Amino acid sequence: QGNEDLSLLEMDQEVFPEVLPSKVTEVEGCIRMYEEMHRLKGKEGLRQRLEQQEQMVRAVYDLASEQLKRFDELKELKQHQEFQDLQEVMEKSSKEAQGQQEKLKEEHRHRAKILNLKLREAEQQRQRQEELERLRKEEGQERLRRLYSIQEEVLQLNQQIDPNYRHKDLPRIDLSAYSNRGNQICGLVSGLIRTTSERGFPTQVDVANTERALQEMRGLISSMQQEIAAAVEEKRRRDEEEERQKHKELLKKEQMKAQTPAPAQQSGGKQQKEGLQIKAEESTMRWYQQLQDAAEQCVASFSGLSNCKDNNEVKKIKTDLQKAATIPVSQISRIAGSQLREIFDKINNLLSGKSVQSGGRTVSVTQHPQGLDFVYYKLAEKFVNQGEEEVASHRDAAFPIAVVASGIWEIHPRVGDLFLAHLHKKCPYSVPFYPALKEGTSMEEYQRMLGYQVKDSKMEEQDHFLKRMSGMIRLYAAIIQLRWPYGNKQGAHPHGLNYGWRWLAQMLNMEPLADVTATLLFDFLEVCGNALMKQYQVQFWKMMLLIREDYFPRIEAITSSGQMGSLMRFKQFLEECLQQQEIPLPKGALQSSFWRS
Repeated sequence: QGNEDLSLLEMDQEVFPEVLPSKVTEVEGCIRMYEEMHRLKGKEGLRQRLEQQEQMVRAVYDLASEQLKRFDELKELKQHQEFQDLQEVMEKSSKEAQGQQEKLKEEHRHRAKILNLKLREAEQQRQRQEELERLRKEEGQERLRRLYSIQEEVLQLNQQIDPNYRHKDLPRIDLSAYSNRGNQICGLVSGLIRTTSERGFPTQVDVANTERALQEMRGLISSMQQEIAAAVEEKRRRDEEEERQKHKELLKKEQMKAQTPAPAQQSGGKQQKEGLQIKAEESTMRWYQQLQDAAEQCVASFSGLSNCKDNNEVKKIKTDLQKAATIPVSQISRIAGSQLREIFDKINNLLSGKSVQSGGRTVSVTQHPQGLDFVYYKLAEKFVNQGEEEVASHRDAAFPIAVVASGIWEIHPRVGDLFLAHLHKKCPYSVPFYPALKEGTSMEEYQRMLGYQVKDSKMEEQDHFLKRMSGMIRLYAAIIQLRWPYGNKQGAHPHGLNYGWRWLAQMLNMEPLADVTATLLFDFLEVCGNALMKQYQVQFWKMMLLIREDYFPRIEAITSSGQMGSLMRFKQFLEECLQQQEIPLPKGALQSSFWRS
């Protein structure tokens, strides 16, 4: 406002310069002084106002700065509090998680403890079950041994009953009723043993039944002996009476005795009907002897390995080689074709000089110079033992054993020669060959030559003997018709059906043996009859007719009533095959699906 007044004053001076007198000048000076004062006053006021304004601005700025600082501090405090809260929450969560984890660990330990207790209880239960099973098996085996001993005694007692028995003083005594009942009891005991063998182990009831059968057989023998004794006593009384009568007549005749010439008797007799041969063909016997000589040479070739009593290292090698050769053969079964192939490869690798695992040890025939011959011999022997034992008990086992043996035979022919040597020695009927009793040979040795097992001068029972012979013939019949499916099929079978045809022809050219011939012919034809039929066709059926029309009556003529079982079984087989003009496939033959399992 002072500035505005000053500007108005200057305008008045400019408009009215000429009317300014000295008074005016004074006034003007006062005005100017006033204006100057007013201006200075205004300037001072303005300065003060500016200072005040600046102070206010500084105050506001300081206030705003302080408020911003307080805001920042408040924000920082809030963030710190939030961080503290978050950290507390995290620590709390961590503690809760740790607590939960400890709880879970505790639960896990508790469950593990419970599980360990259950496992321990299960293991104890398993051990108890194993112990019970072991005891059950031991009891079962003891009962089975008891059954076999009872069967042996029953068969021995039955041998005392001869339906053709003719006492020198009792030509008319008939023991056929005793013989029939004895055969029935033997059949009952054999049926019980067969049933219990299929079921597992016999029960106490089975043992009681067989013991009752044994008591009945003993009673039967006692009754027969009493009847014979009574008949002998009666005959003795009659003979004494007749003797006294004859003595009286003789005294009368002596008085009238006269000498008369006795009529001459012609020395000629009835010419014996020409029969079949008893001995095997000369060429067959040469072949048989060659195989036996080869086996003896093989035994001599590993004598250093077999006679190693003082050398523990060699003894261990011998044991390992024998296990490596025999254990795989024992493991042959009908479970799966893949398993059979593994067993075959293991045996083949061993014979090829490669290392194999046996009982957790590495074994090779190269560990000893005589190792290969030893393994050849033991492997061939084991194959025959399997026929004698396993096939005799389980007829279906012939086919998996035979196909492995045939494959090994094809790759390693010496095993086949040794197999035949072992087979012919244990079962001479597989040649066929009926050993003759030579001068100087003991009866015990002769029984062994016939294939019987003799222990403590006691020969095995006929049923057991036939069972073993049957098992070996079945294995042989399976081998000649089977080939290893993964081998070289271009070459011929190392011992094929032509050998089976030769065996059958030579059997029919020899006099039959009671019980043995019928059993072995039936087993041989049942196993490989179908293969022979396909191979020889019309010639085979001519052979079958020859057996029925000519050879079967010869077997029947020498078979006693107690040996009719095998004969009737063979007769039924012949009749069914000739009637149907077909030999059925043998039971247990390996199908193509088996090799995919």
